[in-house]
Amino acid sequence: MNNIVTAQELKTKGMSALNARAKEFTETFITIRGEKSFAVLTMDQYNYLRECELEAALKESEADLANGKFKVKTVAGHIKDLKNV
Repeated sequence: MNNIVTAQELKTKGMSALNARAKEFTETFITIRGEKSFAVLTMDQYNYLRECELEAALKESEADLANGKFKVKTVAGHIKDLKNV
């Protein structure tokens, strides 16, 4: 079994088509007319990827702080800047 489910198979078999693949793969691709259109992840894989995104955002913020790429202002000043965007 591979990690690809056709839209037709999903329509006829429902979640059982995805559940069968989730036991073997961390992600399953749903194809429409032969093209990969969607990726379905296990919750473990989703949580791992989300954690990676948050870690990358933290590192970016830490780098900005280290390089002086920030501004100190009041809440009112920040809200004013947001309204002017």
